Amino acid sequence: MYSPSIFNDNFVDDLFEEVLGFPFNFGKKGDIPAGRMITDVHEFDDKYVLEMELPGYDKNDVKIELEDGYLKIEAEHKEDTENKDAAGKIIRKERFTGKCERKFYIGKEVKGDDINAEFKDGILKIGVPKVAEQPKVEKKNYIEIDG
Repeated sequence: MYSPSIFNDNFVDDLFEEVLGFPFNFGKKGDIPAGRMITDVHEFDDKYVLEMELPGYDKNDVKIELEDGYLKIEAEHKEDTENKDAAGKIIRKERFTGKCERKFYIGKEVKGDDINAEFKDGILKIGVPKVAEQPKVEKKNYIEIDG
């Protein structure tokens, strides 16, 4: 799955490409397309705040992971409903399993301890600090000349 960066000017274009690519943008079999995890990104002087809508999910259903500069948000929910009549016969039995996942590139300079998250009323808010990019240090590679 393509992971847009929250820093690029084309974040919205990437998002719409991901959403409009449905049903062809499925990851693993059975995944809900990433477009179902509606996300707003707000920029402040010192941080970015991602607000993600996860209706029907509980705080314990959500897992956030940071690896190699990518912030991965995964939500999985399982629900069983069973109705019986007075005689104990099952009239209706329903099951629901939903899993969705979203990744954002936030940069390798951001550390996990600097990120904060809050889940309230089906909205996940993630605060990501702005960190100055470290200048890339290029090593000089000398090439030996034969002869």
